[in-house]
Amino acid sequence: MKVSGILALIALATSIVSVDVLAQTSLETAISHLQYREIGPALMGGRIADLAVVESKPQVFYVGTGTGGIWRTENHGASWTPLFDDQPTSSIGDVTLDQSNPNLVWVGTGEPQNRQSSGWGNGVYKSTDGGNTWRHMGLEETKHVGRILIHPRNPDIVYVAAVGDLWAANEERGVYRTHDGGETWEKVLYVDEHTGAIDLAMDPGDPNTVFAAMYQRRRTAWGFNGGGPGSGLYRTFDGGDSWTELTDGLPEGDKGRIGVDVFRQDGNVVYALVEAEPRSADQGFRGGGGPSKSGTFRSLNRGDTWEKMSDTDPRPMYYSQIRIDPSNVDRIYVLGGGLMVSDDGGRTFRSDGAEQVHVDNHALWIDPNDPDHLILGNDGGVAASWDGTAHWQWFNNFPIGQFYAIGFDMRDPYYVCGGLQDNDAWCGPSNTRSFHGIRNEDWYETTYGDGFFTIVDPTDSTIVFSESQGGNMNRYDLTTGEKTPMRPITGPREEENTTKEYRFNWNSPLQFSPHDPATIYLGANYLLRSRDRGMAWEEVGGVDLTKRIDRDELEIMGVPGMDPQMSIHDGISTYGNITTFAESPLVPGVLYVGTDDGNLQVSRDDGDTWQNVEDRIPGLPERTYVSRVEPSVHVDGRVYATFDGHRNGDYAAYVYASEDYGQNWSQITN
Repeated sequence: MKVSGILALIALATSIVSVDVLAQTSLETAISHLQYREIGPALMGGRIADLAVVESKPQVFYVGTGTGGIWRTENHGASWTPLFDDQPTSSIGDVTLDQSNPNLVWVGTGEPQNRQSSGWGNGVYKSTDGGNTWRHMGLEETKHVGRILIHPRNPDIVYVAAVGDLWAANEERGVYRTHDGGETWEKVLYVDEHTGAIDLAMDPGDPNTVFAAMYQRRRTAWGFNGGGPGSGLYRTFDGGDSWTELTDGLPEGDKGRIGVDVFRQDGNVVYALVEAEPRSADQGFRGGGGPSKSGTFRSLNRGDTWEKMSDTDPRPMYYSQIRIDPSNVDRIYVLGGGLMVSDDGGRTFRSDGAEQVHVDNHALWIDPNDPDHLILGNDGGVAASWDGTAHWQWFNNFPIGQFYAIGFDMRDPYYVCGGLQDNDAWCGPSNTRSFHGIRNEDWYETTYGDGFFTIVDPTDSTIVFSESQGGNMNRYDLTTGEKTPMRPITGPREEENTTKEYRFNWNSPLQFSPHDPATIYLGANYLLRSRDRGMAWEEVGGVDLTKRIDRDELEIMGVPGMDPQMSIHDGISTYGNITTFAESPLVPGVLYVGTDDGNLQVSRDDGDTWQNVEDRIPGLPERTYVSRVEPSVHVDGRVYATFDGHRNGDYAAYVYASEDYGQNWSQITN
């Protein structure tokens, strides 16, 4: 089985048509002849960023997704219509509608969940016909949008919380306001080039009173710093002309992500989640065990003073969403790995609010006319409850799953396999001889959690290898149903006299050798190889193929990695690991490896020796993440490589080709 990708398409195209014809035929024209059809699996949704519901007709609502655009249902989830397919971005941060005119819909692009896999956007859009058509309204360089608010009495007044670039400093962040429906914008709250606005809340009784959560954060290829002196909670009484930072009763010092909500019936009551000290990713995942300074805070005087109610603030980098029941000031919902519910104003929480649905909750709407009716968005899609969280209906009927990697086996019809973000890994048929077509029952699950590479033994389609994060791979025997863990572990090293873990990428490359179906490769900081289908492993060449950089010596926003940081390195457990691997399909033992710290290694003797050719690639910035390497299936020595610089704040395209095993390279993108 071979993992597919854009470089495989390039290699195939090179073999079919001549260079002269390629020069005259654009890739867009070639792709336009491909006919796509959905084959499944229709068993899950995908990551949800936000929800917007028509309060007068709650069967009509909009869903903003991590990378699947905007969807609308007019029958409470029985069917869905995609609304954003023709736009140049599919990553959504926020969707908001005008309750007095529900056809007026605003969308902020670029999800604000701060993950290493988060997509970016290109500003804000407005629709005046319920999402059927869109107009781009600017703020192109804001990259990620956390919240949009529409003035309830004057829809021409709109506020945008622009988080700003996740990967670099930029000034296009903060709170923006328009008085003319988006024709012009003014930045009304700005801290610095590292700090953006992540959340907004408005007093329904006094729309000139707005709360803004400012958030300093930065992600890089090697880590994450989720806080600093720029983070804080601000308030305006004059619609944004002037702002005051709120501090009385809130934690002192550096802060991280903040979420805020105002009680619908009394604008004096405000709740906030505040991250205020370093934490690990799993600390307080479902509500308990969080750092003592962080937590749930309440104000009874419009934010003048605050009281800490509890330590509840689960994984702020990824969640930080708090909602007040619109008819019960003491019922509070906090979103996290689960759905936390408090009936005593945030003093205590239970974590069983959504045990029947998927984990990782990011969006919640509570019906102001029936508070037992809730709609929840999480990494598994959308669910609804009509009995106050006791039972949930899950909508898995619209295709928004996020595949990390796909491949196929050798049977006829061939099966397609792939791993999804937080929705397991699956295999299913590309076609069927049944007149019913492909059904869910035709798909089978190969691993759980985040699914990545899934490969099938090319000589036996009943043997499947798949992996989740951290190099956790398993072998699945379809005949017996047995799943066998096969994650390689290190042994003691003479120079250290200790056992040290391998460094695996979030989605480590996993491949069969094209020359030997018993040989499997898995990338860590070493290239690992098994000659017996995963039973025993060796380090190819016995050398760490990365730069072996200590990330504690690197700085993020001027802070060394070893110093205390909010949500430190959340999502990136290691740095210095293999991101892509390929063996030449023409010549056994010609191996290529790319790493997250920019190395491109080549071996022509089956891994006995390696040459790092990074410095032979013209115009490539240092330490640029290697996203794919693909040797030609037709010309010996020809190899393609792509590099992804967005983790360094560089959004240029870097695609190169070599005709001599990587000794010389030419850039093939403009």
